[in-house]
Amino acid sequence: MTFLERFLAGEIRPQDFRHADHVRAGYELLARNDFLEAATLYCRVLRQMTARVGKPHAFHLTVTLAFLSLIAERMESDAHASFEDFASANPDLMNKSALARW
Repeated sequence: MTFLERFLAGEIRPQDFRHADHVRAGYELLARNDFLEAATLYCRVLRQMTARVGKPHAFHLTVTLAFLSLIAERMESDAHASFEDFASANPDLMNKSALARW
């Protein structure tokens, strides 16, 4: 089972889901879906994940959509063969504070 399949199936434990995994899930969803579909799937899984650990308030729609938009913008501006290539070309996105510039 691929990372994305495990993510969508809710098989990744929240405590094992690091920031880089958030970026990877966003990247992989955007690589396969238009923005609205990717955002719908991404938000659904993240909401389920935070609810499973009893912290539904930990999900922030605005921050989630802003970060997903930033990933989409970077994907549009430069093609990458894989998530690893994307991450290497965009090291600032691997830091949670990447949105602080805006």
